[in-house]
Amino acid sequence: MQRAIDLFYKFLEFLLILLLSGMAIMVFLNVVLRYGFNSGLNVSDELSRYFFVWVTFIGAVVTFREHSHVGVETLVMMFGRRGRIICMILSNIIIIAVSAIFFWGTWKQAPINASMVAPVTKLPMIWVYGIGFFTGAGVVIIALERLFRLLTGRITEEEIAAFAGEHMSLEQLSERT
Repeated sequence: MQRAIDLFYKFLEFLLILLLSGMAIMVFLNVVLRYGFNSGLNVSDELSRYFFVWVTFIGAVVTFREHSHVGVETLVMMFGRRGRIICMILSNIIIIAVSAIFFWGTWKQAPINASMVAPVTKLPMIWVYGIGFFTGAGVVIIALERLFRLLTGRITEEEIAAFAGEHMSLEQLSERT
């Protein structure tokens, strides 16, 4: 099962590479066309914006899995093991609540987005904003799994250290601020 999950995240990372590359190529091509030939591709502007939205929200799930989101390690480092576990539990409960609200908001907005189309590509806007389903559900599932392992005592010391920012060098910590 863990192998399948790892494979899924490798696929997501590959998808992020494709989206970011596509976005860079489209923007570069459009810049060359506009400055060199006084023309451009309207579809390029629209798709690069949508790719950016998808990169952001897919990346949020991948980043959450890797414990790479910005945290308040300075505060958490002050606590002992028990305090860190309590902070992890509270953090995951808040994350679950916020991500569930995000998913629910996407659900409520979906009929409107499904009925609207993009001006150039005529793509239904649900394909753009529907990424909220993936992000909301993905983060909730990861946080629920972490919360389950916290409450059953299956959390590893490495994960507690990662949550507290102890696995990072000073350079890595300074990059996150």
